[in-house]
Amino acid sequence: MPIKISDTLPARSVLEEENIFVMTRSLAMKQDIRALRLVILNLMPTKAVTETQLLRCLSNSPLQVEIELLQTSTYTPKNTGSDHLGAHYTVFSEIRDKKFDGMIVTGAPVELMPFEQVAYWDELCEIMEWSKSNVTSTFHICWGAQAALYYHFDIPKETYPEKLFGVFTHNVADPHCPLTRGFDDLFLAPHSRYTGVQAEEVAKVPELRVLSSGEKAGIYIMMTKDERMVFVTGHSEYDAETLALEYRRDLEKGVSIALPENYFPNDDPSKPPKKTWRSHAHLLYSNWLNYYVYQATPYNL
Repeated sequence: MPIKISDTLPARSVLEEENIFVMTRSLAMKQDIRALRLVILNLMPTKAVTETQLLRCLSNSPLQVEIELLQTSTYTPKNTGSDHLGAHYTVFSEIRDKKFDGMIVTGAPVELMPFEQVAYWDELCEIMEWSKSNVTSTFHICWGAQAALYYHFDIPKETYPEKLFGVFTHNVADPHCPLTRGFDDLFLAPHSRYTGVQAEEVAKVPELRVLSSGEKAGIYIMMTKDERMVFVTGHSEYDAETLALEYRRDLEKGVSIALPENYFPNDDPSKPPKKTWRSHAHLLYSNWLNYYVYQATPYNL
């Protein structure tokens, strides 16, 4: 079954070109079926890119999924045009009274700032509190995961001596957990962050369950024991070239940045990287949709 999106969303043409099944809202109206309702709080600066990445991961499922895109009202993005935001995004005040089957909170390039100094922190806290009663399951990514762990469980973030940057190996802590069902015992996923959470801090919170970690990347996937919140510290949704673009961007800015680990063939940045985490990404999102959204949400929201 397809991802249900706006007829004019730029991601539509990209995904159709990749032979990914998407359905426009005008066509979906003709079907007698209740699609899963997902809201994506997109905090990334290049919003159209992130939309496409997430929709690609959500497409590998037999479920019809209707997407609503959410932006903050307390901060206006600088890298996305107002026409795109006006056509495809809503703000929290317009969905406050709605219920959703699932929500995704993306990362954001603000990780070196204290949480309370982020321009939209108060608004994000309000949305995270709202999600506890209005969303069946919430999936938090990278900085979004750190922010949620801090807000819900008072887990601080740790600043690393250097950026964790590259594609790293992770293990499955519990092969019987439905979220990691089908994962290889060892699998790859990208990370691009200066901060993280310490395992010792997570261990202090009995409500949390660690599902995957790696020797270099640390804790990768966590879930609350009531199974309503998922926290992923990396970026399984990234495209093959995303880390390369970040690397070249930082070089052009004069930022001291190391070559992303285990990424370019033979560590040669002139060679195109391979996407070695695609199957894991699709499994992670399809498992979440199936086991923690579709099978847990009420039919009548």
